[in-house]
Amino acid sequence: MPAHLTTRSLGKEAFAELKTLNKENAEWVALHLAAAAEILPEDPELAHRHALAAARRGGRVAVVRETLAITAYETGDFALALRELRTYRRISGHNDQLPLMVDSERGVGRPDRALELGRSVDRTTLPASVQVGLAIAMSGARLDLEQPELALAELEIPQLDRNRAFSYSPALFAAYAEVLGELGRGAEAAEWLVLAERAADALEGPAEAEIFEVIELEELELETEDELETEDELETEDGLETEDEDEVELEIEDDDAAPAEADDADAPAGDEASVPEAEAAEDGDADLVEAAPEDAIEPEVAAILEETAGLDDDAADEAR
Repeated sequence: MPAHLTTRSLGKEAFAELKTLNKENAEWVALHLAAAAEILPEDPELAHRHALAAARRGGRVAVVRETLAITAYETGDFALALRELRTYRRISGHNDQLPLMVDSERGVGRPDRALELGRSVDRTTLPASVQVGLAIAMSGARLDLEQPELALAELEIPQLDRNRAFSYSPALFAAYAEVLGELGRGAEAAEWLVLAERAADALEGPAEAEIFEVIELEELELETEDELETEDELETEDGLETEDEDEVELEIEDDDAAPAEADDADAPAGDEASVPEAEAAEDGDADLVEAAPEDAIEPEVAAILEETAGLDDDAADEAR
């Protein structure tokens, strides 16, 4: 456990979800969730062990299940990620991790199921950033099925705006460039890659500006002045206020998303409740278990197993 971490290292919104736990367990879970979020980019395996540790005492909390799913995804365990994401979705009622669910279906070799899952939700009900993530995942599933034309169509959404950059724009532009390359449209692919790089550079600027202009290369500027004026008018008429609510500044996303990505193991019957102890024992990671004596862990695990016994059947039915 990193020495500098405290319970305050976890975001307020995520920590608020832990109020259903007693003080000791809430602090235990908060520390491990904060550690998982901080360590994830550099060491996904260690972050996953922290998520498993948090799940031992907080398996009924949505943010814990979410964190376990995310760390499992990052370690390549797509089956566990998918199962935990389904449980997170049931507990929270949120669709914000739908893109990760779709991508996890791809990870277990079911691109058809991924497309079906992505179409099961009305995209207009999702935040702009989630819509973009879903479009990218759906496009990847189309590529898995060797359908590059349809993959390109999946990415042609309102957020694919070459004149403005939001937090989701670099990934969207890069995905669009990749599909154009698959279609043999190399010149266009190179152009969108340039735009992706410029969007990323623009987003490294002052966090106060929620909209960043993407400067196009001079040699790529093919639009007339009249066309540019028309685009500016349309931009104003569309109403930037609606987009502003969905745009997320990079610094804000980094501060809030990482802790919130803590979600985990109220694992389906038998598997996930037992996995944390087995994994901790195999790794010899005394730090992760020293604060959880057996007499404290076993009753919690037993309770989780009883509560989630039915969830596995539900998940199995969904998988079928």
